[in-house]
Amino acid sequence: MENNLTIYNTLSRKKEKFEPINPPFVGMYVCGPTVYGDSHLGHARPAITFDLLFRYLKYTGYKVRYVRNITDVGHLVNDADAGEDKIAKKAKLDQVEPMEIVQKYTNSYHKNMEQLNTLPPSIEPHASGHIIEQAEMVEEIIKNGFAYEVNGSVYFDVAKYSETNNYGKLSGRVLEDLQNNTRELAGQSDKKNSFDFALWKKAEPEHIMRWPSKWSDGFPGWHLECSVMSTKYLGDKFDIHGGGLDLQFPHHECEIAQSKAAKGEDAVKYWMHNNLITIDGQKMSKSLGNFITLDEMFSGENKLLEQAYSPMIVRFFILQAHYRSTLDFSNKALQASEKGYKRLMTAIKTLNNLKASNESSIEVRGLKEKFFNALNDDLNTPILIAHLFDGVKMINLINSGDETISKDDLAFMQKLYNDVVFEILGLKDEEGAGNNDEKLSEVIELLLKLRAEAKKNKDFATSDKIRDELKEFFF
Repeated sequence: MENNLTIYNTLSRKKEKFEPINPPFVGMYVCGPTVYGDSHLGHARPAITFDLLFRYLKYTGYKVRYVRNITDVGHLVNDADAGEDKIAKKAKLDQVEPMEIVQKYTNSYHKNMEQLNTLPPSIEPHASGHIIEQAEMVEEIIKNGFAYEVNGSVYFDVAKYSETNNYGKLSGRVLEDLQNNTRELAGQSDKKNSFDFALWKKAEPEHIMRWPSKWSDGFPGWHLECSVMSTKYLGDKFDIHGGGLDLQFPHHECEIAQSKAAKGEDAVKYWMHNNLITIDGQKMSKSLGNFITLDEMFSGENKLLEQAYSPMIVRFFILQAHYRSTLDFSNKALQASEKGYKRLMTAIKTLNNLKASNESSIEVRGLKEKFFNALNDDLNTPILIAHLFDGVKMINLINSGDETISKDDLAFMQKLYNDVVFEILGLKDEEGAGNNDEKLSEVIELLLKLRAEAKKNKDFATSDKIRDELKEFFF
């Protein structure tokens, strides 16, 4: 298939035609979860966004290596360079080994991702499994003059880097503003500047997770792990780096600086960020305590939920908004997604059971161009879904006998919907979807037979009434 894909590059702040560095190979790295608690609805959005991109790139003929990391060390409680490691803190509370926490919540995350029908990544590296490589990158950055060691900790020298590079080019932050708006925090007086960030931290005596290095027994900085694992598996320069908008600063900004300081050039060609899921306008997150876990979404066991929502309802809900738009949680929106999803699944079952005529009285071939134009326009799923429902209207008109479709056009439409809905969007027909579809299909079949008899008996009033009621129900 011809490549017409455009994606919004956060770095250039505009849509760009997607042109991989070494076609047909595409290297894609996405920041995965920090595994210290149950996955929540906020985790579902990047997973589904980049699963869609992964699926679409593969569908269009690219060979994609999709790397998604597991953060199991170095992510401190305040997302800066002070405090406890999030996993170590949880391990202390539960009185277990840190890697028990990692294993438990990695398993839970994988289960939820499978329920959401996201494809597994090509490689899923753990930060704790790449300590040697992280120490080697720290040495490279020090050798190149962009880091300094103090009392066993190593910090990235942002001011020095900014003399020859643009720190802030991804997020739009200006170094002078950082200098004016940051202050020294307790325990960070070793830094030359408060906005410098840790590449390696000396472990305090009570710190559980630690490794030996030439500087100290300690642990790598949170930002460093992604620079190391992405380039290890995708090369010093790769195509796509993705993640949530909340990671743009400081995490991804620091990644850019580290990689450039170590390798001498930018590692990433296209930066992509999905927007956040909010509740009452606030970011959904563990730190704010306003999150709904995916298990709670699927069971309905949360005070914010009026009912349970199946994994495919959640996936459809997320796909109905453009990935760069804020998506606000509400039961009303999820219930609307449930109706839309069931209507789509019912239509596809109807499509697969349609009987072909000698010729088509309706034009269906133009749907394909509309579907793929939407996908190629920076994965515009809301427009795509609107076009899918235009096709649903056609399906129901054919099913009611008001339009006809030829054998070739029927096969074309069946394949098109299978490819787009199941292969690319990653939806699947859950058991029970479509409001008891088998019985509903039987009722529709009965109504169509009654309408045919009414038309045969020239009872056009009854025939038209059945037709109008069916249109009202489906359209």
